[in-house]
Amino acid sequence: MLILNLGCGTKTSDQPEVVNIDWSILLRLRRRKVVRPIVPLFIRGKRLERFNALPDNIVVHNVAKGIPFSSGCVDAVYHSHMLEHLDRDVAEAFLLEVKRVLKPGGIHRIVVPDLERVCNAYLAHIARCGNDLAEARNHDDYVGALLEQSVRREAFGTGQQGRFRRLIENMILGDARRRGETHQWMYDRVNLPVKLANLGYREVWVEDHNRSAIPRWDDYGLEVDENGKEYKAGSLYVEARK
Repeated sequence: MLILNLGCGTKTSDQPEVVNIDWSILLRLRRRKVVRPIVPLFIRGKRLERFNALPDNIVVHNVAKGIPFSSGCVDAVYHSHMLEHLDRDVAEAFLLEVKRVLKPGGIHRIVVPDLERVCNAYLAHIARCGNDLAEARNHDDYVGALLEQSVRREAFGTGQQGRFRRLIENMILGDARRRGETHQWMYDRVNLPVKLANLGYREVWVEDHNRSAIPRWDDYGLEVDENGKEYKAGSLYVEARK
């Protein structure tokens, strides 16, 4: 078996058949030996914890520019909460690139935020608000779940820093869109399967977080946290066969 875990972040698998690939800014900083010692001077808190926790078994590569494997050599490709960060034309090219590297019959497993669930939660909260002022005060949280990551200008971590650090980080690293943090599109159980079918995938279906056509999927631990619970609760899980 050869499985690609694309856009992995810190969620990697140490199984020998899994290749973890990512292009995060923290990973690119970490691989530069000259820069690595001074990173703690610029980032703190949870971001520094994530930086220090980055495993060594990650291939540093921007998959939006292609997947560094030959055609028809991969058994399965997996990515979680990555597709929505790609512009729609880039996302389509990426999905075709995944199909290129898959073997005939290979599985493409996609995890994205579920637009349908977010919209249902928003509408349900409107119904609960009514004349309840205490409940209504929380409503922007539901609006934010729909829009915040699409309209954010400053990277989330940078926004937690002091004024001087924010200035330096934005000058060096750019805004949230340049860093790939913003959502460029959203998907649900209708538009994502249709897109995959239109791109020539032979079979497309919606799955659960703990079920997959990828053999021994549970062994890789990519959909559960350290307590065995769903890692990205509220996600949409879609699989397609080449």
